[in-house]
Amino acid sequence: MVGLVVTVALVGTAVVVPPLLDWQVWPRVHIEDGTFPPLHGFPQVKLGIGTIPAVLLAAASVRWADPVAMRLPWRRLLLVAYAVGLVWLPSLALVDGAEGISGVLGSPSEYLGTARSVDDVGGLLREYVARIPYDAPDGNWPVHIAGHPPGMVLFFVLLVKLGLGGDLAAGLVVTVIAATLPLAVMTTLRVLGSEHRARAAAPYLVLTPSAVFLAVSADAVMAVTAAWGMCCLALGCRVGPRRGWPWAVVAGLLLGYLVMMSYGLPLVGVLALAVLWLGSGRRWGWGRGWWVQGWWVLPVAAVSALGVVLVFAAGGFVWWEAYPVLVDRYWDGLASQRPGSYWTWGNLAALAISAGPLVGAGIGATWAARRRLDDRAVVVLVAAALIMVVLADASQMSRAEVERIWLPFIPWLTLGCALLPERWRRPGLALQLATVLLVEHLLHTSW
Repeated sequence: MVGLVVTVALVGTAVVVPPLLDWQVWPRVHIEDGTFPPLHGFPQVKLGIGTIPAVLLAAASVRWADPVAMRLPWRRLLLVAYAVGLVWLPSLALVDGAEGISGVLGSPSEYLGTARSVDDVGGLLREYVARIPYDAPDGNWPVHIAGHPPGMVLFFVLLVKLGLGGDLAAGLVVTVIAATLPLAVMTTLRVLGSEHRARAAAPYLVLTPSAVFLAVSADAVMAVTAAWGMCCLALGCRVGPRRGWPWAVVAGLLLGYLVMMSYGLPLVGVLALAVLWLGSGRRWGWGRGWWVQGWWVLPVAAVSALGVVLVFAAGGFVWWEAYPVLVDRYWDGLASQRPGSYWTWGNLAALAISAGPLVGAGIGATWAARRRLDDRAVVVLVAAALIMVVLADASQMSRAEVERIWLPFIPWLTLGCALLPERWRRPGLALQLATVLLVEHLLHTSW
């Protein structure tokens, strides 16, 4: 209960303080239509074609999601979870009509416009760093391309080459990919020996309030890449080096490419170490038997990940040279006008809205379960997610606009909801669903 109260109070304070104290937390360029801090958006009451299916699915889920998650055979549960996600995500997006799926990715600040103009990938990589600064002689990149390594824009270049580069087509592809996110997290937890908790977490993972942003944000692709990378790490640990090395290689490739998608996502290394620790029988170090215990996955995955980074470097994009340039652009732009005295904790309020208020209660339940050996996997994964969030927030490189940036971390925080007492489960899910429906129908969100 304490965690829930603190979370609700944090969100309420973040919403009320700026207008109450006339505190300008957004640069003036953002305020033509009004704002709704801590979210990047403004109040707007709306109904749309997605309203009815979203409400019906929410009502049905409160009644049946929990028993279905606990009773279905595992593979059938994964199929049902994916099918529900494929209804839930677009239903929320379609509250805004077709624009709800196509509008964000079609924005001039996003990746698609640049991806459509790319004829030479090698040339893109070679000029990438030079066009990050605002005063780049050949013109600077739009904000999202400049703010991220080239991995994400190359994903959209691939969609364009496959004939899926339209705004709506790309949005549908992102939605189909985003719906796999709960499956990756659930499977990771099951492989780490906690199937019961994976089942208990399923309704909260599939019907997450972050679905408002998952269906329309390129950050959803990053979240999925991170989650399947963790799943492959866990699988490698479970089956051992003889049969598990392909899983370790794939994990490294996914996580290496993840670093090429976002400058902030090397932080998932914290989560990777947590997965390896759990997968190795919770043993640290390189003592006798470490190879069999699961730590053998670390060097194999690390070499694979480094290979991805070096391939990009050979092509012309050197991550460690680009990051300082990005930092300079960040502070030359609007970030310097966003007060850290608000956004250091306002960021966390945005996280709470995106993840749903029940996540605060889940964190409290995780703390209460810290000594229960049967729940060690959930406790460690939630703790790793908290560490990543704290590090990201402390970096001051994510002032505002973070409801989408938190997407790779939110599912792992959400696992704490699986530890809530039985009496919390149905009302807790109802609270999460009410949150997402209110955010979608009362706010215009830009991500």
